[in-house]
Amino acid sequence: MRKVLYALIPGILLSTYYFGIGILVHCILAVVFALILEALVLILRQQMIRPVITDGTAIVTAILFALTISPYTPWWVSFTGIAFAVVVAKHLFGGLGNNPFNPAMAGYVFVLLSFPIQMAHWPDLSGFAEQKLTIWQNIDIIFSGLPIELDAITGATPLTNMKLELGLMAMVSEIESSPLYGSFGGKGWEWIALAYLAGGIFLIINKIIRWEIPLYVVGSIFLVSLFFNFIDTEVYPPALFHLFTGGTMLCAFFIATDPASSSTTPKGKIIYGVGVGLFVYIIRTWSSYPDGVAFAILIMNGLVPLIDYYTRPKALGEK
Repeated sequence: MRKVLYALIPGILLSTYYFGIGILVHCILAVVFALILEALVLILRQQMIRPVITDGTAIVTAILFALTISPYTPWWVSFTGIAFAVVVAKHLFGGLGNNPFNPAMAGYVFVLLSFPIQMAHWPDLSGFAEQKLTIWQNIDIIFSGLPIELDAITGATPLTNMKLELGLMAMVSEIESSPLYGSFGGKGWEWIALAYLAGGIFLIINKIIRWEIPLYVVGSIFLVSLFFNFIDTEVYPPALFHLFTGGTMLCAFFIATDPASSSTTPKGKIIYGVGVGLFVYIIRTWSSYPDGVAFAILIMNGLVPLIDYYTRPKALGEK
């Protein structure tokens, strides 16, 4: 778990640079909330506290959740999401190793569906150099609520903007001419995605995660987006845009590889990874949600028992 946290550091630092100190504030809040709630649940379940608190899993869950929400999200939304992740998605199913759904994504989807307005305010990176808030302004927004003036410096994320503009019959080439977009992805988002990619490679080299699931997730998104972009370049964004915008890299290396909720069989990993990638693209392209990572993960988490049952390799000597 420490090495997973080390691998997340580059992405956290770049997210803080582009989105503001609110990212760090939410990371700290989420970790504190997660540890307190974990301890309370363990007391109620009459289990030992220290071994579970110090294993690092609650911290990783908290950090992953914090990295998916806007830096301007009120503190109580963060608390609600972490409470659902730790209490319901993790301990209600029996605790570590027994949870069928990724706790961080379960908590994120819960608050996304419950508080969509509070989750919708993201910094407008098209002019982030001129509109960056001070540390105290960020803290005041998180703990005091969302002021009306915040609309002046917030806007749609690149994925949201792309979906809205395509719905208005704009062409991809016209949309990507906006300052909201960078060289091959959303402005700022592309570099954050590269940081998560580097962290994921670090985990693979250190044998913390295996390469199969990340490869299948990234590969399936790349191939299906390349196919549709080939059909019509002005209706379907290019493959690199999908890979380096939104939560693709975070999903592929840090979320889809969760050992408790992902497939464990050799063939199952292929089905699971490809399924996550396909659902991410389908939800991004044809649903009302601009990213789709969390929903794709939870859908495939629910299918893992079925996948593992039918892809279980035969034991030696089994007929």
